[in-house]
Amino acid sequence: MEWEFIAPMIISTVFILTVGGVILLRPVMKRLGALLDVLVLQKTKAPDEENRRLRETVETMNERLTLMEERLDFTERLIGRGGKGGKEDR
Repeated sequence: MEWEFIAPMIISTVFILTVGGVILLRPVMKRLGALLDVLVLQKTKAPDEENRRLRETVETMNERLTLMEERLDFTERLIGRGGKGGKEDR
């Protein structure tokens, strides 16, 4: 066989396989792309929700710490007043 006949057969075979591959794989790749978009959106939303929960937890802990500080101050004033009150009563 001569290259004059082989070259067009190779070129047409490659062309047909390429077009066939594109036609067959394009819908699959579109679906895969859509799936990847959804996954990326979920991953980008997850940190926002996690940050919100962490922020709420820190705020709650801050409120509880403030309440405990107020109680400690009250207790210290009571103890301090009790000692002074005993001396003043004499």
